[in-house]
Amino acid sequence: MDDRTIDLIFAGCLESLPPVSSKIVRIFTSSTFTDTTMERNTLMAKCYPKIKDYCREKHGLEFQVVDMRWGVRDEATDDHMTTELCMKEIQNCQRLSMGPNFVVFLGQKYGYRPIPTYVLSSELQMIRDELSATGNDVALIDTWYRKDSNAVPPISVLQPISSILINFNNKRIPKLQAEDQAIWWDTLGKFQKLFRKAAASLYQQGRMDKDAMHNYFMSVTEREVINGILNVKNTKNHCLAYIRMINNINLQNLKKASLFVDIINRSIDVEATKLLANLRDERLPDKIETTNMQKYTVDWIGREGLDPETHEEYLKNFITHFYKNIIKLVDRAMRKEDSSALGQIITEILQHLHACNNSVKVFYGREDSLEKIKNYMLEDSDKILILYGEGGCGKTSLLAKSASMSTSKGWFEGSRPLTIIRFLGTTPDSSTLTPTLISICQQISYNFMIPFDTIPDDIVPLTAHFKQLLTMATKEQPFLFFLDSVDQLTGTQGANRVSWLPTRLPRYCKIIVSCACEESNPEVSKDYYVLRRMVDAEDNFIEVSALGEELAMQVIKMWMGTACRDLTNYQWRLVSNAIEKCSLPIFVKLVFAEICRWRSYTKSQDTHLASTVMDSIMMLFERIEKQHGRILVFHALAYITAAKSGLSESELEDLISLDDKVLDDVYQYHLPPVRRIPPLLWTRIRNDLPNYLSEREADGVSVMNWYHRQFRDTAKERYFKNMNMAMYFHSMIADYYLGIWGGGKPKPFKYTEIQRHRFNLTDKEGSADRKVPVQPLVFYSKDGNVSRYNLRKFGELPYHLVRSRRFRDLYENVLFNYEWLHAKLSSCPLQAVLADYEDASGNMDDKNAKRELMLVADALRLGGAVLALYPNMLAPQLVGRLLPESGTNSNIKMLLNDCDIKGPVHCALMPLYHCLHTPGGPLKVKIKTPHLL
Repeated sequence: MDDRTIDLIFAGCLESLPPVSSKIVRIFTSSTFTDTTMERNTLMAKCYPKIKDYCREKHGLEFQVVDMRWGVRDEATDDHMTTELCMKEIQNCQRLSMGPNFVVFLGQKYGYRPIPTYVLSSELQMIRDELSATGNDVALIDTWYRKDSNAVPPISVLQPISSILINFNNKRIPKLQAEDQAIWWDTLGKFQKLFRKAAASLYQQGRMDKDAMHNYFMSVTEREVINGILNVKNTKNHCLAYIRMINNINLQNLKKASLFVDIINRSIDVEATKLLANLRDERLPDKIETTNMQKYTVDWIGREGLDPETHEEYLKNFITHFYKNIIKLVDRAMRKEDSSALGQIITEILQHLHACNNSVKVFYGREDSLEKIKNYMLEDSDKILILYGEGGCGKTSLLAKSASMSTSKGWFEGSRPLTIIRFLGTTPDSSTLTPTLISICQQISYNFMIPFDTIPDDIVPLTAHFKQLLTMATKEQPFLFFLDSVDQLTGTQGANRVSWLPTRLPRYCKIIVSCACEESNPEVSKDYYVLRRMVDAEDNFIEVSALGEELAMQVIKMWMGTACRDLTNYQWRLVSNAIEKCSLPIFVKLVFAEICRWRSYTKSQDTHLASTVMDSIMMLFERIEKQHGRILVFHALAYITAAKSGLSESELEDLISLDDKVLDDVYQYHLPPVRRIPPLLWTRIRNDLPNYLSEREADGVSVMNWYHRQFRDTAKERYFKNMNMAMYFHSMIADYYLGIWGGGKPKPFKYTEIQRHRFNLTDKEGSADRKVPVQPLVFYSKDGNVSRYNLRKFGELPYHLVRSRRFRDLYENVLFNYEWLHAKLSSCPLQAVLADYEDASGNMDDKNAKRELMLVADALRLGGAVLALYPNMLAPQLVGRLLPESGTNSNIKMLLNDCDIKGPVHCALMPLYHCLHTPGGPLKVKIKTPHLL
């Protein structure tokens, strides 16, 4: 990133933004279904955990593999959506991944060749006419494809298999399921012949181009390689290819051979072989660098052909090469990254600028409110402007639009405003007051070349410093603040969340904030009423109301046009009736997402719209649970809802893989090679939650969280109504960050009754390594130096131990643990350490325990000036201050014993006697800098 780009980011410029630096290595692995099972299982068991550890420990990166075939029982999914999902996932990996993003494994099998899920109705009609003209029966097409006139232009949709073959998914009666599956595979074969025959004929007549024809011949794997490698500009830094050829495949054993080569009518499929050779031996080598492509030749041995025991050496060479190549690409990408302190500040600002642009994309209307905001900006008002309204009314979008217009519409011609935009609560550094103010002060200081070390980290002098910086605004460089959801800030210690805002603004300084106000909910509205008392000018309050029926319908019709969708007259009436009851922007968005799913042939009983925001979200959750399995969806969404700052996809997969309630449901009919959740299952759920889960950075990792408070509230209402369930999820997350089952330690589980019956198991219980990482406090390099700290553990573990009421674990592992305190002080601000004590104290009733917590917290505050510079002085500071309290307080005694044993590693000068101010005396805090006194 060049200096000019950095200057523009710090100035709050919204144009030509670079992407937010990724914190994840996300690899899509492409392969055919049956012939690479051995390699994929070996990678899952032996290689991926090592790469995951390396990325985490060396670079602080998450590592995730998107293998859409691992753990999946059958290529033909009921709704035919797997191919489309694969293409979306390739795009996601290309967008998100740091370094490598696509790996292909090719052998001698071209693989599964599905028929299209969606076909332009005009094209399908052309195919149908061609087949009819040549005397072919087209009843199959009429049975399985239905025209959707809601698509613009109309498309024909391949119907779900189980809508016609009702036992296709009936795992409870295997015989009926096997019958319907056999019928489907036979039907698919007939379709393939018909479509290829018609497409080839139409191509020869010049009525269909070559690409359109090839669409009916292409395998899923070729389509993946086209999107993942052949259409990619820079394959050198992002793509790998592995080719494996088997000598002497035994074609006498057709059942086994068909796993490794394409068989049709009991002989090799010549057409598939040619298509594969063209891809594997011509187009792929022409595109990818020779250093990124590796070839292996192995022999067919015994009845199995390929087996981990007979091909042990090949597998060892393969995973060694795979590991080295992935690591090489990750290291190469990280050499270009800015991991400095300035880089972290840039990432924080950049996230909010991108969030602003994303909100503006879907903005429509509100001209009156924008005119009022423009007048406020250009007039001499010395007070803040407040946008208020109920949750989901569009405050965030309006604030974002006003930020966008104030910087690009010439409102401040002849000057260059410093624009500071924060969507509070959307990143960890904008969720609590102290880091938010520090971040804002850093952005202002950069523009005036003021050293960052002049910014205090204690809230009282910090607030004063912030207000002092506001006076630096000039006519040539006015300050424009856009602070969304000020009522979402926490950590203001007591009174309220808005008292830090200035009641009078210096000249050339404008602050716009948004805040929730709901008549029916005084608790949500309390910060709004405080702002009312702080700002006594009615003109400085703008109510953001619902869109109104007319504008809401205009917005929906505009969005539908952009999405190339329409509705039947009956369906439009349903939309109009729903919008009449509620026209909040968040409701309009939910309605739009729902009606985009409606086909022109969807039955009326399946076209239902709710009349409130919460009911709409409940309907969405219920539909996803029905579609993907209630237990899996319940637990996946509950983990995201329970997390303090969100979860990375890798963490969510780990948590579900440790959750035997989910795995017992997913694997009730078969035994997995590795007891982990198949990645495809979560991918399908996430795909049905479009834009409702937002991506952001937390503790140096890309995490998912609900994009709006209403989703979090509804998820809590649905999944945490039973407090025992809430504690279960918090406890599971706590165990994960404690690392109880990390680093190869097998976790016990019970076989289901169905598994024991089907597989003749004598044991009731088993145990399995879930391939989840260890969770140390500190990661060390090979030479023993600290390479990085486990910030995710520091951010999440205390929160979950408190909420699962595991106070003994909290005391021993966190709040009265010397190693924890030293590591967290070495990597986080003192305020973050103190926040753990405040959170625990606020969530318990034990007065003695509260007193002990506050004694340690106050001791840390008293030593704050020293500890901020020298965290290695922690043990002497605690012992010197708390010795008089150790006799009557068992937890403090445990902490001081810990200091005696482990403290000398960091500081050999340990006091034998009480020698520093004890908490509870007249001294409350030491101010480290005198410039604000």
